[in-house]
Amino acid sequence: MGLTDFTDQIARGVGNVAGAVTRPLTAPFSDPVIRLGVTGLSRAGKTVFITSLVANLMNRGRMPQLRAAASGAIQTAYLQPQPDDTLPRFDYETYLGNLTGQDPHWPEGTRHISELRLSLRVQPSGMLAGLQGPRTVHLDIVDYPGEWLLDLALLDQDFATWSRAALARAPGRPKGDAYLAALDAADPAQKLQEPTARTLADAYTAHLQAARAAGYSDCTPGRFLLPGDLAGSPVLTFAPLPDGVAPRGSLAREFERRFESYKRHVVRPFFRDHFAKIDRQVVLVDVLGAINAGPRALDDLRSAMADILTAFNPGRNSFISRIFNGRRVERILFAATKADHLHHTQHPQLTAITQALLRDAQDRADFAGARTEAMSIAALRTTVEQTVDHDGGTLDVVRGRLLDSGKEAAFYPGLLPTDPAHLLSPARSGAENWGEGDYKVMRFAPSHLTLKPGEGPPHIRLDKAAEFLIGDRL
Repeated sequence: MGLTDFTDQIARGVGNVAGAVTRPLTAPFSDPVIRLGVTGLSRAGKTVFITSLVANLMNRGRMPQLRAAASGAIQTAYLQPQPDDTLPRFDYETYLGNLTGQDPHWPEGTRHISELRLSLRVQPSGMLAGLQGPRTVHLDIVDYPGEWLLDLALLDQDFATWSRAALARAPGRPKGDAYLAALDAADPAQKLQEPTARTLADAYTAHLQAARAAGYSDCTPGRFLLPGDLAGSPVLTFAPLPDGVAPRGSLAREFERRFESYKRHVVRPFFRDHFAKIDRQVVLVDVLGAINAGPRALDDLRSAMADILTAFNPGRNSFISRIFNGRRVERILFAATKADHLHHTQHPQLTAITQALLRDAQDRADFAGARTEAMSIAALRTTVEQTVDHDGGTLDVVRGRLLDSGKEAAFYPGLLPTDPAHLLSPARSGAENWGEGDYKVMRFAPSHLTLKPGEGPPHIRLDKAAEFLIGDRL
């Protein structure tokens, strides 16, 4: 056992003792706690999901598929101070105002970890329901960037392994060739020069940012995209290098050291302190955006989902096994967002494609333990459905307010195949485009809402997602 692992174990031991001491103050034994992790890949809508979920749990008129809501078992729901005073609070009130105000607009995306506690007063059901009074169930929602989740795979890699994978992905991706050109101009075996290190790190960061904007999912290290107060620090000043000699004091040796430092000081603390405490997890996925970006982006999403499932399988990595300490996340939902961009007649196709991506990820990750599910949702519905005349026939479309112009427009994204293999096969084979298929994505703004008393914001299958994630605990 190395010194770092030994000190990690000490820190976890102290944390466990502290948790045992403080737990009765924040989560008494009579008040069960569900810790729900919410993350997403490439602008999938985490902030909107959490805001709409909380609003619809507080006003449950649109939640018929959440059994505890439909039966009246949830008597009331209210916000409370979060249990962790060291984390920023998820700014629910501001985000709800953004979505439901007189000038509705999308809130800013997730850039750091945050938390919110929603407490539900629930009347137990079953044979002993008449003998028990209502109980309180605390739902602690932890919001964090999907880029951080993908970083977990780095813990099981050394610098050479990560570099080979990163360099293999770069050709053909946005600004990937520009990074490779910058790399050709450098000599990793030469003595470290900070300007050279900075040039390579900046070029690689620009490549990651462009790739993410183009719909690619696997863009690690995640903190290169969301550096926060680490911007400009040595721990974020490295980049992938080709295999070769790495003399002492060279650029290659220093990049290897910084990669290990990134894992030790950035990745491990997050998963030790936050990720390992999660009970349920939802991963929001912009499947439509990946399809629109092309076969390579969809295949990249498939690979990213496999890495995510590996993160929830602690038996694969000794460090991960220790931070989980025998615990596993019980349920994981992969939710394809923006289902409101499709007419409901195409929702089964979107769900089937997401399920196929998940099945493939399960096979690649050799995953077992938690219950997993895939579905298509829209946490906030922004469109209405119409059927219009087109070329002597009819066409099922959606109509909404365009984000760029604010004008109302009808939109038909293309017909998704009923067989997911028609997309996954060209994605696996590295095809440049879909050939006969042509899939488009429109950016819609939130619509103006008039909510009745007891109603949360309109959605698609948010209640079904909630039933899978927390329904069994209510």
